[in-house]
Amino acid sequence: MIATVPASSSSAIGRLELDLQRDGRLPSIPRALLAGHDADLLAPLDPLRPGSLPARDAPAASSRAALARALTVANQSYGHPEAERLGAKLADPATRVVVTGQQPGLYGGPLLTLSKLLAAVRWAETIETTTGAPAMAVFWMATEDHDWREMARATVVGRDGVETLDLGDDPSPLLPIGMRTFGDGLRDARARLEAHYGGPRAEAGLALLDAAYRPDARFGEAFARLLIGLLGGRAPLLLDAMNTEVKRLQRPWLRRLVEDRHAVNDALQRAHARVEERGHPLQVTPQPGLSPLFLLRGTRRQRIAWVGDDFTHFQLRGDDAPPEPVEKLLETIDDNPAVVSPGVLARPAIQDALLGTTLQVLGPSELSYMAQAGGVYEALDLEGPSVTLRPQAMLLTAREVTQMADHDVDLETLWTQEPEAILAARQGGGAAIAENARGDVLARLDRLAEEAAALDPNLGGPLGKTRGQIEKAFAQFERKVVDAAARRHEVAHGRLQRLRDVVLPGGAPQERTLSLAHYLLRHGPGFVDALARLRLDPRRLQALELGGADA
Repeated sequence: MIATVPASSSSAIGRLELDLQRDGRLPSIPRALLAGHDADLLAPLDPLRPGSLPARDAPAASSRAALARALTVANQSYGHPEAERLGAKLADPATRVVVTGQQPGLYGGPLLTLSKLLAAVRWAETIETTTGAPAMAVFWMATEDHDWREMARATVVGRDGVETLDLGDDPSPLLPIGMRTFGDGLRDARARLEAHYGGPRAEAGLALLDAAYRPDARFGEAFARLLIGLLGGRAPLLLDAMNTEVKRLQRPWLRRLVEDRHAVNDALQRAHARVEERGHPLQVTPQPGLSPLFLLRGTRRQRIAWVGDDFTHFQLRGDDAPPEPVEKLLETIDDNPAVVSPGVLARPAIQDALLGTTLQVLGPSELSYMAQAGGVYEALDLEGPSVTLRPQAMLLTAREVTQMADHDVDLETLWTQEPEAILAARQGGGAAIAENARGDVLARLDRLAEEAAALDPNLGGPLGKTRGQIEKAFAQFERKVVDAAARRHEVAHGRLQRLRDVVLPGGAPQERTLSLAHYLLRHGPGFVDALARLRLDPRRLQALELGGADA
């Protein structure tokens, strides 16, 4: 029998949710999986159907005890009040581990970072209470990534609207973010935050940000300290991908990716082909002959490319240096595994080999590329965990929820329609009359065309021009009606526009756009409580109501 996730109540039901399976709101593979199709594409990974729980026991992980000791020490240094208890729990081979992760973005990254983390915590709690087996969440901080533009930016809602703060130009392209400090650019970003947010909540929030984010602090450390400052004992264990012990424990798997490079390359190509044969686009572009590994030399993290048909040598992509024997790469892994890191298609397998993962909680793009990453599990003979799409969320104040009710709009309407169109559809007078009249006139013209053609086929051309002129005239008239509706309902238009800007700030989904700093400074740390009510349903984007006096 398949265990199921207990139903939960939430204010985010009905008008405050969005169907993600409609109109291409999810990529092709997640959409197919939610509809019950193509689950075999992810083999040996096991995609969960909505409402179900992982059926597999925790896979064996020989390195888990050593990893637990290292993560206990690291999390104690971040100030985690439950580090020792969670470390002991991780060391227990019976514990089922739920994993999610993200890059350590400036000021905590976008809202989706926290929603993923809390979803993993909720999944672990659900598994434990439903099955009786111990379970816990681990958050993988992707500090080996080097996408400066993505991680050195934070978008907030300032006094003049949406503004993106950044730390300036990339001072060291290709240097992993975990090796970087924020530098002087942080002072300007901090000053902009203070200029946009005021009051006691903002002061308390800035103090929490300042305790973690300093010009001399590293990205991973600051990110971890902020999350623990927000969540306290509710925080999962945080794993820095560049932790010395984590890298040491990766050594056997990094070696396998080199030693079994032919099998890995072939398995990846088969996985790519299977995805394309089913008609899905590839999330990661196939690159035969490129390994799923990177090598850090100096300040540049570069992809390792195999050289020759027999892959006996390697080069770094974009480097003009002559090829080197693969044995040298293996020696590097033995001597200094910290400089060798997995790419996007190899990281999940190494992560799960270390943790003995039971469930991965993934974003839509991540779930898409897992159909390709499954080739690495196959080549390394690893048992794949269950995988599930993360739930998606946005946060609304009580006032905004009330305004939605007052204007009789739901999330679907705000997401898909401009205020002008909403108001015009409700006018019910001129717009409806114009639409009906246009239909009547065009239907009469169609009948006239048939009658005229029977008299003289040459009449079709002039009548077609007349029809086009009439259609154009009606379109212009309808536009005037829409504009008139907007002018007539100026107050309603303004409120609807403000609601739409909350739902889609800057024209993009709230959780992918706005930084955690915005919610912390505007609403205080209590915004986490609202987000923690997120239901584990990946089929709908849920709007959750914020508490607080000014909500």
